[in-house]
Amino acid sequence: MIYLELQTLLKHPDIRFDAAPTEDYFVVDDAATGQALAWVKASDQAEVEAAIARSAIAQDQWQQQTALARADILLAWHQLILQQREGLAQILTAEQGKSLAEARGEIAYAASFIRWFAEQARRVDGSVLTPVQSQQRLIVLKQAIGVTAAITPWNFPAAMITRKIAPALAVGCSMLVKPAEQTPLIAAQAVQMLWEAGVPHGAVQLLPGRGETVGAQLSQDDRIQGIMFTGSTEVAKILQKTVAKRLSPNGQPIPLIAETGGQNAMIVDSSALTEQVVLDVVSSAFDSAGQRCSALRILCVQEDSAATVIKMLKGAMQQLIVGNPAILKTDIGPVIDTEAKQTIDTHSKDEI
Repeated sequence: MIYLELQTLLKHPDIRFDAAPTEDYFVVDDAATGQALAWVKASDQAEVEAAIARSAIAQDQWQQQTALARADILLAWHQLILQQREGLAQILTAEQGKSLAEARGEIAYAASFIRWFAEQARRVDGSVLTPVQSQQRLIVLKQAIGVTAAITPWNFPAAMITRKIAPALAVGCSMLVKPAEQTPLIAAQAVQMLWEAGVPHGAVQLLPGRGETVGAQLSQDDRIQGIMFTGSTEVAKILQKTVAKRLSPNGQPIPLIAETGGQNAMIVDSSALTEQVVLDVVSSAFDSAGQRCSALRILCVQEDSAATVIKMLKGAMQQLIVGNPAILKTDIGPVIDTEAKQTIDTHSKDEI
């Protein structure tokens, strides 16, 4: 279904609600029902090139803003997000599948990053060093590295957007944002609100599309002076190989900040309070339908207490409500897409 609230909220020019006008658009589905929510324009090579050029021009304008001015704009963005948090949570629930309670929590989490980096913008100070010769003055200045890019995931599409954009803007960097194909709507709305807060359109631009095209072009372009990425280890390694082939104008390596997944284990000995163990396991393993890099994957329990823990854990799991994430009583919504479900089904069959 297409929510009327989404049509009211989402004003980005590359989002359509009636149908895809051309084959350049890709569909964004309701994670719970599989029905179309919207159609989003996929950025092609020429559009990415034009966006990078605009960002390079905006870079000079943005970095000349005072730190206080940049901080004020970020704080205005923070306030807009808090004012519209319910609508943003609905977008997040629809396209990502988080329960409404979890979506509300993520929006608050996303806003907290903006507030933090807005305050940090005021504290980007240089320093004066003690010279080794009397005729010297040693001064350290901190300057923006230039145009940056962010590649964000679908599991925390709101929080990872703000956690990447806010620090870049705070220190004077412009940014190009490539959101996950499954969750471009919340990203589009975040960028739209940032423009409303006063950031020049060229300083932050959204580039929806496939990683093989948009992400690859961004990582290869010499004008991109830093990349922030959250996603798979496999893609992070590809990005690392690409950016390692070039240097900054000052001869320095291009920064790549990559946050990837892992196998997370919990070790429980017989002294642990069983009730607390069960609460922690359920929260860690099933929040966001387990689709987090920090989600519990392996539970190791001391043999002496294993039977009690397993029995209580089974009981707690049976109390969880799986269903439509827009319904408040739902504890666990759907996984992100059919491919993710098939992966889980394969793991389950292998275990059986």
